[in-house]
Amino acid sequence: QVQLVESGGGLVQAGGSLRLSCAASGNIFSINFMGWYRQAPGKQREFVATITSRSSTNYAESVKGRFTISRDNAKNTVYLQMNSLKPEDTGIYYCNAGVNEPLRLSDYWGQGTQVTGSS
Repeated sequence: QVQLVESGGGLVQAGGSLRLSCAASGNIFSINFMGWYRQAPGKQREFVATITSRSSTNYAESVKGRFTISRDNAKNTVYLQMNSLKPEDTGIYYCNAGVNEPLRLSDYWGQGTQVTGSS
């Protein structure tokens, strides 16, 4: 199993920046990819960004050019640098890991961290 712990959320004015961190522990050598999702009040959880074990990245259109996902393999940590934040970026941000397990790829989630962009 894999455990994910997020940190770095907070309140920031529109145009500001935040950096989220997600530390992985447990069976980290089975992690295939990691990423971030977010959920705004009253809305479904949506994809934000992912990074593979080879550091290939993918972003939602709404955050391209503003957010950057990266990883530090020595620290088993993935980061989400968020710049030019907008009020619509507000939500709970969840770290996600796709983990190779016997016969399947399993999803693991962190507990979430709140990001609030004020206008």
